[in-house]
Amino acid sequence: MTAAFVHGFLLSLGLILPIGMQNGFILMQGALHRGRGWLPAVVTASLCDTLLIALAVLGVSAVALHIGWVRYTLGFIGGAFLLYMGWSTWRDGQEEDAAFAAMSTAWTPKRQMGFATSVSLLNPHALIDTLAVIGGSASAYSAWAEKLAFGTACAALSWLWFFGLAGVGHVLGRRALQTTSLRALHRIAAGMMWASALYLGYILYTFR
Repeated sequence: MTAAFVHGFLLSLGLILPIGMQNGFILMQGALHRGRGWLPAVVTASLCDTLLIALAVLGVSAVALHIGWVRYTLGFIGGAFLLYMGWSTWRDGQEEDAAFAAMSTAWTPKRQMGFATSVSLLNPHALIDTLAVIGGSASAYSAWAEKLAFGTACAALSWLWFFGLAGVGHVLGRRALQTTSLRALHRIAAGMMWASALYLGYILYTFR
């Protein structure tokens, strides 16, 4: 069980390290909010990762993704939502850059939770990493105790990582955001979401 736990922890660390859409969002929330205003984003992202990890370890995801109508329905919903979120983010960036202090109140708990859910559950890279890589690695363990230890380590790393990332963003990010064009940040985020939607379509088209 110890070996499975260490394996899960190190694998999850390697997958979560790159600064992608999910990590960038958590960093920004840590920078924008005072106190613990970023908690909704962090908790939502952590819960979403835990759900995906649980489905991957249990093997449910592998079965579901091989059912055609389920796969295409989820893909259509995910792609449409990413396109909409990209358009909404780009539109926000078209407006004149607001003062940083005003921006800090823009992300309500509801908006944080909605965005965190979209970048966690509808992000093709996150889905591939969690469902394919973690799910495939978990299948190497035949005993349920080892599977549980492996999945627990993966989920625990996600929680620790997102809380730590928000803390780093809070300490270091506010000054950086004050000197960076918020319009550019919006456009980068929108471009990442549109690219993810296209990549999701490619995955569905080539899935076998």
